[in-house]
Amino acid sequence: MTVTMTATLRTLITLPRMLRHGAAVGAHLPPDAAVVLDPPAPELRAALTAAYAGDHGPARDLLAATRVGAEWERRGGYVPRLAESALHSPGWLDAWLAESPRDPDAVLVKAEHCVRQAWEIRTSARASSVSRDQFQAFFALLDDAVPVIGAAAELNPTDPVPWQVALTHARGSQAPREVFDAYWAEATTRAPHHYGCHLSALQYLCDKWYGSHAEMFDFAERAAEHALPGSKLHALPLLAAVEYDVVADGTPAEGDRIDRSRIHAALKRAQELSDAYPQGDPEVAGLRNHLTLMLVLADRHGEALEQFRAVGVHATEYPWAYLGDAREEFLEFRSGVRMHVAARVPFFSRPRPPVPGPRTEAVTTHSPSPSPSPASPVTPHCLALVAAPPHTVADAALMCGVPLRIAPAPGRSSYVELAADPEPGLRATLLGEDRLTAAADNFTTGEPWPALVLRRTGDRYGFTLLHKGRKVADHDWDPAAPVPDHAAVAATAGTLTTVYGVADTRPVTNLLRGSDDPARRQSALLAALGLPPLPADFGTRDEVLTTLADARVLARRGFFGGIVDTLSGDPAGRPTLPRRPRWWVLRVAALLLFVPVTAYAWWSPDIGWFRASLSTIATCYIAGQLTGAWRRRGRIRKG
Repeated sequence: MTVTMTATLRTLITLPRMLRHGAAVGAHLPPDAAVVLDPPAPELRAALTAAYAGDHGPARDLLAATRVGAEWERRGGYVPRLAESALHSPGWLDAWLAESPRDPDAVLVKAEHCVRQAWEIRTSARASSVSRDQFQAFFALLDDAVPVIGAAAELNPTDPVPWQVALTHARGSQAPREVFDAYWAEATTRAPHHYGCHLSALQYLCDKWYGSHAEMFDFAERAAEHALPGSKLHALPLLAAVEYDVVADGTPAEGDRIDRSRIHAALKRAQELSDAYPQGDPEVAGLRNHLTLMLVLADRHGEALEQFRAVGVHATEYPWAYLGDAREEFLEFRSGVRMHVAARVPFFSRPRPPVPGPRTEAVTTHSPSPSPSPASPVTPHCLALVAAPPHTVADAALMCGVPLRIAPAPGRSSYVELAADPEPGLRATLLGEDRLTAAADNFTTGEPWPALVLRRTGDRYGFTLLHKGRKVADHDWDPAAPVPDHAAVAATAGTLTTVYGVADTRPVTNLLRGSDDPARRQSALLAALGLPPLPADFGTRDEVLTTLADARVLARRGFFGGIVDTLSGDPAGRPTLPRRPRWWVLRVAALLLFVPVTAYAWWSPDIGWFRASLSTIATCYIAGQLTGAWRRRGRIRKG
């Protein structure tokens, strides 16, 4: 009982602070729509885009440059991403090997591809959840990978990355410790501080595979102690801490428990490394994502907010995928941290401004080739196509919590976009996903018409379909991402055609199946569904509807203001007209009647609370109608 009362009291104290400061805290963070999961570096993105289009030339040139320049860190990061692309679109890799079967770069990608192919069949589930047939196929494919890994090591003897692949292979093939030690010796002989090799070895030594918590921490701390300044090896103890606190199952054995001081030291070391890199640098995005989660779990929300700021738009799959959908978990944790920080700011104070991050040129890195300066985040652009006329959408959107610009579109439809809002309220802050999608979720609730929210972020295009207040379909065209699964695409196409009454799903399926030329595919999808075309400038600038003569702004309302306006609106959705005198007379008379009745109901001991509440609701309803109608009357006169 005492704990419950304390928690309730704490909530009552912190809620006003949260309401006052929630919109200001973290306002410097990029919008949710701009956050991308594991975005590749620009040069890698170009290679991936070309690979999915069937051209292996950029990937060949990219890896050749890392081999000639001995840029083993970059090479160790590029190879897994290229091998992953070959899992879904193997034609470009097959063509490369047919053209140059002894190319050390092509053979290295093939070696990583073979190992990843085996892991895809096994999945990342615990051994108890993997079937016997899966294990048989897994081990068979790993056996097939052995000569390919050997060939990659022979073709480029100074390259440590084949041994990074071999260490991953050892973990999957249940190789004994002496085999692991031999691979590790080969890797460190070539590059004693190679991050990818250390990361693969750390997994082999963790408790859930073939080592223990103590052995894992000893390995990580030893590597960090001998690491060069600026090396990502300083993050290894942090990764061990995540493995221990987040990933590991059950309570550790008595002799295998890790003293919390070692975890605190790992966080401190990781923070120092993060501080040495500029804000938004993708080079240390993985470190910062892991560090942020550990700071949240340690109830250090202020420091976690600073790490979210340093992460910027570069969310990573792990550690968030340990908890659920990676991107959703990242955004939910970020929103929760903002509210925790806001709740700790005194009511009459102001949140502290963010601490400036280091400049790019101040970074010291161990890499032989310095990291490129982080690119500015690409601004996301969103526009909704709503299958209802503007006045109907406006009536439904009175309580969505954000200002909207609504313009008529062909076929009794509407274009809807976010309007400028210099000081967004707390409701806008708490909407979670991008605000236009959240607003569409709100104004389609209880309505028969759907809303299709279209997105353009650089060369990534997509949409979200909302119907009756639910997200029913979602899709992205990303030239650098794997081709989507056919079953998933067919399901999305079926939902779209059902909602919009299109008989043939095949054209829609074909448009969703590919990722090349996303602008054309997005526009062609609208035509296939019988929807209006997009405004010409969409995707190039914000607020494209300002050029349309009939566009109108639906101002953001407070919660109670939205209720009043909703109650006073026309339920049929017809355009708002001035109320007739008879309407005013009847409602004023009703209000004059209900006010004394309500007062007497609460004053008299003979009338119960239920009937008094009914009369109060009736009074508020009539007052709301009158207030909203008076406001609308003023707006009509001004218009």
